[in-house]
Amino acid sequence: MELKEFKITVLPLRSKIFNYARKLTDDTSDAEDVVQEVMIKLWNIRQKLEEYNSVEALAIKITHNLCMDMWRSKKPDALSLDQVQTATRSLNPEHLLEGKDEFRLINEIISSLPTLQQTIIRMKDVEEYEAEEIAEITGCSPEAVRSNLSRARKKVRDIYIKLKTNC
Repeated sequence: MELKEFKITVLPLRSKIFNYARKLTDDTSDAEDVVQEVMIKLWNIRQKLEEYNSVEALAIKITHNLCMDMWRSKKPDALSLDQVQTATRSLNPEHLLEGKDEFRLINEIISSLPTLQQTIIRMKDVEEYEAEEIAEITGCSPEAVRSNLSRARKKVRDIYIKLKTNC
């Protein structure tokens, strides 16, 4: 792959890579560093990129791995007693469990949706694709994507409320 083809294939992925990295790192400058690293890695393997089914999927996987490496390197090996006490005061185990239960419940509700609605809601709300991008990937019209997304969100909300009021 030459420079011209690289610019056409890889450079348009920059904003998706940046958004994903920012979501994982929670820091704009770290996300920018990750994007630069991903671009360098992709450039270094540019001759092999044609072997992959999806350069975008490869870029996202590299981004994910770099973000996890960054997170691990920043994670302190040992916390001081003051840090542990401060953290335990602010993190109530009951609240943590409730949050995990809510997350699990929402994922189960989404998993109960029809396949197309599952795909669209995950692509839009989790992976932060735009409706036009989702339409291109799924083969639906942008209007159909928005309609399915609206129906999926309404169904998730309705099921969630119904389950919460029955508890």
